[in-house]
Amino acid sequence: MGIPVITIAREYGSGGRLIGEELAKSLGIPFYDKELILLAAKKSGFSEEYIRRTEQIKSASFLYSLYMTSQVLPMSDQIFLVQSKIIQELAEEGPCVIVGRCADYVLRNNPNCMNIFIHAPLEERMRRASEEYGETAANMEDFVRKQDKKRSSYYNYFSQNKWGSAKNYHLAVNSTLGIPQTAKLIQDAVKVFSEAKKA
Repeated sequence: MGIPVITIAREYGSGGRLIGEELAKSLGIPFYDKELILLAAKKSGFSEEYIRRTEQIKSASFLYSLYMTSQVLPMSDQIFLVQSKIIQELAEEGPCVIVGRCADYVLRNNPNCMNIFIHAPLEERMRRASEEYGETAANMEDFVRKQDKKRSSYYNYFSQNKWGSAKNYHLAVNSTLGIPQTAKLIQDAVKVFSEAKKA
């Protein structure tokens, strides 16, 4: 069956995007994160900036969603559907690494999909957010927790699963091992996953 499609969900500041890039490079397969915004813009006609601002917003409530079923879908829902379609198309094209955007849930019926969750201690994530992302929030702990809450709310709403729950992933990894080391660990796990699928 070869290399699977690999989805990466991650806590904010855990280095998930960097690990995904390193993993994709090592495996020689495409990497998709912010690239999905460009693809969604081309497919939908919305601007990249609009999609970037809207994609992490969930609809107000379940009651609102029920009301909207007879109306036009909220823009966040429309963008989620566009990105989901793109994710499915990319997975059909072949092995790749996809970061975020509920990709594990979108591809839940794909038997050749391996789902990873990357986490790290809060202190480590605060440091990385400050150093690598240039975040300068006065209260960095509060900032990082709020970013996690946004990701959690988005995932829980669109997937109806619980973000970060171990049962939704094949592997959960603590990135304090280091970016290259964590990518190598996942690469080894990908080999085991592929061999198991062949058996």
